[in-house]
Amino acid sequence: MKSSKGRKNPVLTIVIAVVLLFGVLSFLRVSPFLFQLVFNHDIALKKSDNRISILLLGIGGGNHDGPNLTDTIIYASLDPDKNKVSLVSIPRDLWIQDINGKINSAYALGEDKKKGGGLVLAEALVSKILNQPVDYGVRIDFAGFVKAVDLVGGLDITVDRSFDDYEYPIEGKEDDACGHSNDELQNLATASSQLDAFPCRYKHIHFDKGLTHMDGETALEFVRSRHAVGDEGSDFARSARQQKVIVAFRQKVLSAETILNPTKVINLFNIVKGSIDTDIKEDEYDDFVRLSQKLKKAKIQSSVLDTGDDATGRPGLLINPPITSDFNFAWVLIPRNGATNFKEIQDYVACEIKIDNCQFFKKTTQ
Repeated sequence: MKSSKGRKNPVLTIVIAVVLLFGVLSFLRVSPFLFQLVFNHDIALKKSDNRISILLLGIGGGNHDGPNLTDTIIYASLDPDKNKVSLVSIPRDLWIQDINGKINSAYALGEDKKKGGGLVLAEALVSKILNQPVDYGVRIDFAGFVKAVDLVGGLDITVDRSFDDYEYPIEGKEDDACGHSNDELQNLATASSQLDAFPCRYKHIHFDKGLTHMDGETALEFVRSRHAVGDEGSDFARSARQQKVIVAFRQKVLSAETILNPTKVINLFNIVKGSIDTDIKEDEYDDFVRLSQKLKKAKIQSSVLDTGDDATGRPGLLINPPITSDFNFAWVLIPRNGATNFKEIQDYVACEIKIDNCQFFKKTTQ
């Protein structure tokens, strides 16, 4: 007679297998998204020239000033055949004659006219000025961004240059009187320095050069900072920082730590679902996850529409025109060949997207 030591109990094994089977089936039944992700391998998304294009928008939302103004505007072109992702940042101050205002107001104007009209208008304008198709649009608010970054365990970002920003706005204190009386407030309304007039509304943030692990709030400060001392104080530098965070977030989401954790995937899905406005259909979400997995090791080419770099002599495609009634007396950016002439910008973007070694301007790759 053989010893039973080390032998598995066949009845117990069957019971465990049945429990696991019903558990998995129940999980997949309440999560059709994961069911499709696991068992359906086809990618059926809208395409133009075998590329999928997405407009990414970020807004303050909530109690922020101009909650629907887009602080972040990035055009993304995904090319599965070339295993390439092209990111083009559009500055928020770009003047658009069609709306008699800056491009960062397009989403807000569209939403004011009709619920859901924000993406329609923003996509149409970006498609026109870039002469590129926009297949999908995604708008996310700051609160959702912070929660999503925290859920994936934070991001590791390489800070190119150390910088300080002494005028970072504190949420919830946008209208704080900072101890001033009503009479004083009237006199301070037009003060040249809001920091001096209302110091309690702002805080000092600092980033050191080098690899930095950031939680959601820190990552938000990194991409929102607009008043840094030195070169990082420009919107163009901020656009470059935003692209860094997008790349890092993409890598973290597609890591085994995230994608193989069903609870984390579902929680992330719920966070994003509750914080975005998008024309991506729910039955296409799994297609985008598979597309991201396919492009996991893709070459990411990043560029920013800007005024150039005096230090290196690199020319830019935009200029800052005089403040006049032509632009509602606002500080704006326009194409260097004229306020309504986007041909050079269109040629540049086409080169970045379609040509592997585009030499139009010096670019960065990641």
